[in-house]
Amino acid sequence: MVKTLRWRVAQLFEARWWKKYLAHKDVTTYLKWKKGYWQNVLDRIGNNLNMQPGQYILDAGCGPAGIYIILDEYQVTAVDPLLNTYATTLPHFKKDMYPYVDFHTETLESFTSEKAFDVVFCMNAINHVAQLDEAFLTLYKYTKPGGTIVVSIDAHNHKLFKHIFRAQPADILHPHQYDLAEYEAMLTKLGCTIKQTELIKKEYLFNHYILVAEKH
Repeated sequence: MVKTLRWRVAQLFEARWWKKYLAHKDVTTYLKWKKGYWQNVLDRIGNNLNMQPGQYILDAGCGPAGIYIILDEYQVTAVDPLLNTYATTLPHFKKDMYPYVDFHTETLESFTSEKAFDVVFCMNAINHVAQLDEAFLTLYKYTKPGGTIVVSIDAHNHKLFKHIFRAQPADILHPHQYDLAEYEAMLTKLGCTIKQTELIKKEYLFNHYILVAEKH
């Protein structure tokens, strides 16, 4: 379990990272590139999603330019505790740019919904949360039976470095440090079947994967 202080520090640096990253990026050019990026993601995993216009979609930990930006044909809910910060510091994110999205400024662990979702996305966000087990449970709870959970992760390649990063917050943006098998087990233990494990980017310390899982 990650202490609240470590998570708060990670959130502070997350907001700073986005501000620095986007500081010299033209809004229109960046959003066009980001939409192309998300479309490529959907193209790579689309056979296991069975997405249909009008479905209920959750973008959990959406950030200022999450996958919601290309889902204008769906009924989208987007959740992130830093949305108000992004709205006041980043010209790249304004809620009124996405009238089809219901935005919630709160943590994934505290999010509640009266409806369940056909597809739940949590893209490069699950290892940013404070309480990992509770966050995964939220994803599972609000997915319809037979629905799909899509999680992208940075997974450790080496056991030694994994334990070093757990002991010392060298990766300050990511409070949680796990390998691929451990992340897959977090979904299967809840009652999901892994339908696809897609390698997106290969690096020495971490590989970036997308896990596509079906809720039983």
